[in-house]
Amino acid sequence: MTTPAVEELLRTLAPQVLGVLVRRHGQFYACEDAVQEALLAAATQWPAQGVPDRPRAWLVTVATRRLTDEWRSERARRDREVAVAVREPAYAAVAPAADEVAPAEDDTLKLLFLCCHPALTVPAQVALTLRAVGGLGTAEIARAYLVPEPTMSQRIRRAKQRIEATGARFTLPSAADRDERLRAVLHVLYLVFNEGYTASSGGTLHRGELTGEAIRLTRELHRLLPDDGEVAGLLALMLLTDAHREARTGPTGDLVPLAEQDRTRWDRAQIEEGTALVTAALTWSPPGPYQVQAAIAAVHAEAPSAAATDWPQIVALYRLLARLAPNPMVTLNQAAAVAMVDGPRAGLALLATLDADERTAGHHRLAAVRAHLLELAGEPDAARAGYLAAARATTSLPERRYLEVRAARLAGDR
Repeated sequence: MTTPAVEELLRTLAPQVLGVLVRRHGQFYACEDAVQEALLAAATQWPAQGVPDRPRAWLVTVATRRLTDEWRSERARRDREVAVAVREPAYAAVAPAADEVAPAEDDTLKLLFLCCHPALTVPAQVALTLRAVGGLGTAEIARAYLVPEPTMSQRIRRAKQRIEATGARFTLPSAADRDERLRAVLHVLYLVFNEGYTASSGGTLHRGELTGEAIRLTRELHRLLPDDGEVAGLLALMLLTDAHREARTGPTGDLVPLAEQDRTRWDRAQIEEGTALVTAALTWSPPGPYQVQAAIAAVHAEAPSAAATDWPQIVALYRLLARLAPNPMVTLNQAAAVAMVDGPRAGLALLATLDADERTAGHHRLAAVRAHLLELAGEPDAARAGYLAAARATTSLPERRYLEVRAARLAGDR
């Protein structure tokens, strides 16, 4: 069974090993498959036999042999893999090539850009990033996104085929393309984190394997691009948000909203790190959407209670965010903050601007926020109807239970 230390090491080494193979041989599709098989071999052997002195070289050697086997004879592939599995300890004793012993060229950034190629759909970018850069197996990704493994396998296979069909080179994009491609990378990491923090479907609210991987990859990206304010902002946002994790659910797994959370359970170390990151970034970088969202999260984190929150500052930050990155979810959150400063009617008026927006039509969060503001405005019947409509629209069981409890509470108050 893989230990946490071995698992972390393998995920760190995965993009380095894949980078070595792609630089040597090209053929991203075949190289990525070979690396996944090498990672599986290591996960099986290293916990029992110990980590080799040169773990990266071990992985490169095994992956190269698997790749060579694939090229020599597809028909005999399975027989060779069985034989190799029996002989696998010999790989640790193989003298690696000189460039395998030397410090690795770090290809993580190249891989992130390649996996977020504009020719791919966003779901394909997410899946390929988690597999090629994160080192997650197909089964792990499928479980995290609650889809059958064959479906996820097909999605990843098509993404790799599309990458090869475009003729994309294993290089960093040109200066002209870099900002746009970096925005895609940040968006993918943001989506991975959000899906883990509030799962869009299923019986659990939080999927730690996704939030943990998103934070790890964003840390790595920040290490590679320390002078990018938006990379720092995204990492800060993730840390400040994830700091609430332990307080977000009750003993039975039910959702606990921010205003009702026990703030002594918030992770102060993550809050301090996230606050320091965004504070520093805002001193030397023009504010971007991720930095502003992190600043909002920091204001919440600094408040000893919901009532003591600096809501006027949060409203001001949301106004800035709406100018930098206008979208309906920003308006939705802004409306909730406006209600805390100017009253629920002002918040409802802002929500009304979303009624004709196709992106939020029928979205459970629009119905849920409207119900909350109607409750604050003293309209329990309308609020109850809104909570029930939101409960019907969500596919997350914890969110549904929470919304139904709010509706039932209003019915009981009559």
